[in-house]
Amino acid sequence: MNVAILGASGYGGGELLRLLGGHPETKIAVATSRTHAGQRVEAAFPGMAKRLDVTFRESAAPEELAECAVVFLARDNGVAMREVPGLLDLGCKVIDLSADFRLRDTAVYDAFYTGPHAAPDLLREAVYGMPELHRDAIRNARIVGNPGCYTTAAILGLAPLLALDRNEPTVDRSSLIVDAKSGISGSGRSRFGLATHFSEANENARAYNIAGAHRHTPEIEQELSLVAGEPIAITFTPHVVPMTRGIIATCYATLRRPVSTDDLLASYRDFYADEPFAHVTDALPETKHTLGSNMLHIGLRVDQRVRRVTVVSCLDNLGKGMAGQAVQNMNIMCGFDETTGLNAPGLWP
Repeated sequence: MNVAILGASGYGGGELLRLLGGHPETKIAVATSRTHAGQRVEAAFPGMAKRLDVTFRESAAPEELAECAVVFLARDNGVAMREVPGLLDLGCKVIDLSADFRLRDTAVYDAFYTGPHAAPDLLREAVYGMPELHRDAIRNARIVGNPGCYTTAAILGLAPLLALDRNEPTVDRSSLIVDAKSGISGSGRSRFGLATHFSEANENARAYNIAGAHRHTPEIEQELSLVAGEPIAITFTPHVVPMTRGIIATCYATLRRPVSTDDLLASYRDFYADEPFAHVTDALPETKHTLGSNMLHIGLRVDQRVRRVTVVSCLDNLGKGMAGQAVQNMNIMCGFDETTGLNAPGLWP
């Protein structure tokens, strides 16, 4: 099956190249990059030399894209919403790695991004690409808004708590706090500024866009509200820490009734029992546990003294937090086994 990656020389595009290049059902027919146009893939990703026969081009003609069953858009926010209508007219399915098709409410999109949204009807049609919550809708989708790394870790870390006992919630739903830390690659390749230079990032950790100002806050609230069946608001604080890849989200909620760590772990295991890429562990997960994989690891502890549960979720921000999840969505959309091309274990150490 032919696929296209538009914006293939960024970090997300590079991970797509690596995963789709080894996928038994796909052929990378188009890979665009303005920076490396006319050069082979190893110009941007030296590790792919002699492993991937792909040459970047500046753009792709409509007739070439029409031959692609799936087009991955790995570009900046604000680009996909202008390109998706034409791609759908060509008969392509689209998986967008930007934020253009993640939010259902156009007013929320316009408030947090550069609005107005250019394709509001398609925004409402798009499916949020989180298989653990929306697998059936993804299967029939034309457009998938692929979730980001912070949001995947936070939403899947808290979803089982909010799904418990809707009539008598286990946690105080006004008490949710997400404290998340990202590797530097999460800010992308082309937008590197001074704050991500080695001399600025090494031996340093910083919070940013706090107190509801971060663009992922409404995305997390949107999905958790669907799980809870009522509006959910959270306190979300993101940090950048000096590691290359990884997300660790530490999520807090106040308990409304007595419950043990073992009881909640059992509930989490039930919730994710059939999920191939969600692993609930007795131990507390670490970012290196998921490095290079499409896995999400979740652990938790209950502090009876203060009636609070702490959930820790970890993933690779370029894997399950981006390109790996995009390939997982493609597999579902195209009728392949969901795990195809994604079964390699994580790297260690």
